[in-house]
Amino acid sequence: MGRLDGRAAAAPVPAPPAWSPERVYAIGDVHGRLDLLDALLTKIADDRSDHDGRPSLVFLGDLIDRGPASAGVVQRVIELTRDPAWDVTVLKGNHEEALLLFLDQPEFGPTWAEHGGGATLAAYGVRPPAGRTDAAAWTAARDAFAKALPADHLELYRGMELWTRRGDYLFVHAGVRPGVPLEAQDPKDLLWIRGEFISAPRAAEHVVVHGHTPVEQAQLTRWRIGVDTGAYATGLLTAVRLDGTDQRLIQARA
Repeated sequence: MGRLDGRAAAAPVPAPPAWSPERVYAIGDVHGRLDLLDALLTKIADDRSDHDGRPSLVFLGDLIDRGPASAGVVQRVIELTRDPAWDVTVLKGNHEEALLLFLDQPEFGPTWAEHGGGATLAAYGVRPPAGRTDAAAWTAARDAFAKALPADHLELYRGMELWTRRGDYLFVHAGVRPGVPLEAQDPKDLLWIRGEFISAPRAAEHVVVHGHTPVEQAQLTRWRIGVDTGAYATGLLTAVRLDGTDQRLIQARA
């Protein structure tokens, strides 16, 4: 419909392309697939060979659970945090939150184990109890896990951030609640939200780069970039490279 004064309505001004002030590689949910992570890191190292600066490496959470090598994944990430060639940020996912909850509340163990935590216990050399209702066995498993957990692994788990920003991009594990300022976001939403965030045409003033919701193909849209390609089940681990206004995917496949 035209304007009532007879003049044509002005076309909406398109949003400028999102911009990153530095090169950033954001890696989706690894879920214990050290084989895929090592392959992806090799590709990222090759890709950054033309870059003279110190790129950012952002892990979007859910390093652990489901896959067979959670302890190895965490060790590799710790090694990267000590490498001066990289500016590494490790974000917390809902699976890391579950691990920390188990350490504080062993009765949470059965729920965590059913959602992939059993693989993480095994990766640290702890056998999950066979039943859900044996409280003493789960307390013993928690104690054994706490003893087996290297100090630097625990430090990484407890020090994970909920979000980070680079230029026009906001990096977070699950997403944000649409229309809520970042400083007012509920941490639970940052770790768990799906439907309301995924379906929103624009959830935040930044372009949100996230994992958590598995997709067959990574999603690069104007206001959202989703890079969880279900590595533990599909054998496909995805990262997105952001550099200035350029966006491109880097992937490793089993």
